Amino acid sequence: MKKNLYLLLFFIFSYSLSAQVLFKLNGKVKNNNNESLADVVIYISEINRELTTDSQGNFETDLAAGDYTIFAEYLGFESFQQNVTITKDQNLNIQLKSLGDEYLDEIVIYADGKKIDVRKPEMSVNTLTAAEIKKLPVVLGETDILKSILLLPGVVNSGEGTSGFNVRGGGSDQNLLLLDQTNVFSSSHLYGFFSVFNNDAVRNIKLYKGGIPARYGGRASSVLEIDQKVGSYENFSAYGGIGLLSSRLTVEGPIIKDKFSYLLSGRGSYAHLFLKLTDIKSTAYFYDLNAKLSYKFDDYNNLNLTSYFGRDIFKFNTAFNNNFGNTIVSANYNHRFNENIKGKLYANFTDYQYNLTLGFVGFDWNSGLTNYDFKYHIDQNISDKLDLKYGIQAQYYKFNPGTIEPISADSQVNYYKIPNKFAFEPSVFIEAEQELSSIFRVNYGVRYSQFYRLGKEEINNYANNNPVIYNPQTDAYEKATPISQTFYGTNKKISFFDNFEPRIALSVQTQEEQSLKFSFSKMAQYIHVISNTNAATPLDIWEPSGPYVKPQIVYQYAAGFFQNFKDNNYSLEIEAYYKDGKNRLDYIDGADLIGNKAIEQVLLNGKTRAYGVEFLFRKNYGKFNGWVAYTISKSEQKTIGKTPGEVGINHGEWYRTPYDRTHDLTIVGNYELNKKWSLSGSFILQSGRPVTYPVAKYEFLDQTINDFDERNNYSLPAFHHLDISATYVPNPDSKKRWKSEWVFSIYNVYGRKNAASISFRENEDFREKTEAVKLSIFGIVPSVTYNFKF
Repeated sequence: MKKNLYLLLFFIFSYSLSAQVLFKLNGKVKNNNNESLADVVIYISEINRELTTDSQGNFETDLAAGDYTIFAEYLGFESFQQNVTITKDQNLNIQLKSLGDEYLDEIVIYADGKKIDVRKPEMSVNTLTAAEIKKLPVVLGETDILKSILLLPGVVNSGEGTSGFNVRGGGSDQNLLLLDQTNVFSSSHLYGFFSVFNNDAVRNIKLYKGGIPARYGGRASSVLEIDQKVGSYENFSAYGGIGLLSSRLTVEGPIIKDKFSYLLSGRGSYAHLFLKLTDIKSTAYFYDLNAKLSYKFDDYNNLNLTSYFGRDIFKFNTAFNNNFGNTIVSANYNHRFNENIKGKLYANFTDYQYNLTLGFVGFDWNSGLTNYDFKYHIDQNISDKLDLKYGIQAQYYKFNPGTIEPISADSQVNYYKIPNKFAFEPSVFIEAEQELSSIFRVNYGVRYSQFYRLGKEEINNYANNNPVIYNPQTDAYEKATPISQTFYGTNKKISFFDNFEPRIALSVQTQEEQSLKFSFSKMAQYIHVISNTNAATPLDIWEPSGPYVKPQIVYQYAAGFFQNFKDNNYSLEIEAYYKDGKNRLDYIDGADLIGNKAIEQVLLNGKTRAYGVEFLFRKNYGKFNGWVAYTISKSEQKTIGKTPGEVGINHGEWYRTPYDRTHDLTIVGNYELNKKWSLSGSFILQSGRPVTYPVAKYEFLDQTINDFDERNNYSLPAFHHLDISATYVPNPDSKKRWKSEWVFSIYNVYGRKNAASISFRENEDFREKTEAVKLSIFGIVPSVTYNFKF
């Protein structure tokens, strides 16, 4: 590996020496409010060169002396054109003028908006426009980023009404969620009905399903990168919305004009207030607050301070109280050393807490996860054909698996504490994007990661180093009995793991608007979710790798065909992928996961595979636009026994994972009726989730016991629903500061009773008969929201 790195550095040095002497053209793109615009397309017509601005709105390129025409395009803004003469290094600052506030302050889903960038060696990244996501009809009337990406190929939901999602057959815990480069460990409010990401506070999002660059690590399936908006340096503005169940308000503006700005965004639900008018003594609500301070020292230095605080509160009489949520603080300092080198320093803190009080039992349950994250990234432009990114990252974890405390003298439980667990995860990466020729571009790099499981902790020791034993008489797995314990003091190393994670993506431009792309990624994940459910829940417990829990390793291979046609009015993306993984956790039958002091006694390690083909056809422009997405895929797991004679799970054969969906079809359409009215609709059809059903029952000591079939051998009924919405703008041509719109939507128009689960019980009239009972969450859900800006 060292030899390969030396060869890479020698190649870069030789390439830079042989490069032609060129002049630098660099600049920055901003909007009317002097806010930087990321991912703006910059086109230089004379040499047919296309660039995109970075997250800070900057762009740069090398040009020979001569005359050039510079174009800039960005969705929702007027096109820019300017002639420049290059005779020396030159700056070009561009300000784009907004086309209007038709959609108020919409978010921007990462991309140049519509057409595919066929030249860039980036694949498995789908795009949505700002206008599209604002119009999409969603459950409970709240525009939701996480639910919007479920309309893309290769992404499915963890269950109806949830914010958890699965990407290309991976688990929800295998998704890396970053808010301003800070880890987010729980992404939902109200047990999944809303996500924690307030759209009004978000500037850009980007979802990687594959071909993940080397600068990202720590998860084995996908990366969802979310950037909060920077408050305006020029003008004060306020915007928000009032809905049936929740409302939101965002204010932004300058503290020191052109130098120091702020953004505050708050959101809360209030359906619980209506319960006070009834005899119901329960309540359920959430609130969150986003804040961002941005200070520009000069053109080369700026500082951003970001914070997020969110909580969910549930109270059901005095019997059940539950509150949970995230606290996030991030500091980001950007320094531009010169026109070719930029540095980004991040210091991040995340604290996720889960608290549960059961009054009828008389105890409090508290658990959580704290993460400290430091990273420093360098972006370096070597030449017009070669860009480098490299950096370091260090993360420290404190896991609180759970504490039980009695809340009264007559409580039925005693104080019980599962010891805290600690870990340290350092990493380093180098990544290059290079234009090899007029038709070949490549992004390649490597990430080297380490993981230290640290004390203070007492670790159980087992015979043959096996905490789970197989009993051939009962044909079942059982907990092993520890033979001794080993105590590790504070910060003493318990376990150590390391991995080289190579990444490469290649694009081959076969025609002007057509290309083939290929990618390979190796990803290592050192922390795992312990859960009793197949969908993400607030009660999920994170577990670090250690003596009995190995890191998850996933290899992903992908190939795709990409084309724009009919003057970019239409685009087509076809991708095939294969994922091969090892050390994916599974559980013995009857495993008790929550509150388990020796969790290793109920865990089994398996391997996974997932493969499929994704299709995405889009109509990009015109009064009517939208897309059709279809995925056919398979996601499977195999868990074999450790010793001869063990059956493993399902006799050691491949079985479907809980996130397997054979078919996934999405149709989305938007139609602009006139200036005042626009219509939107979406239809989703998915194969039902895998489940395990009983196939027989028997009586034992007057108890009826079900005998279940092999794991995940059945499926819930097919999942489908149709959603529609209409957006009404009362005064689209008004020049007044106050802008407003009404959004009317209906979720599940034809009232499909999709099965969230199916349980089995004895028939009340005929006890000898067993009946299946379907649980459905939603029927028809109408909603209305009033959005405003001034």
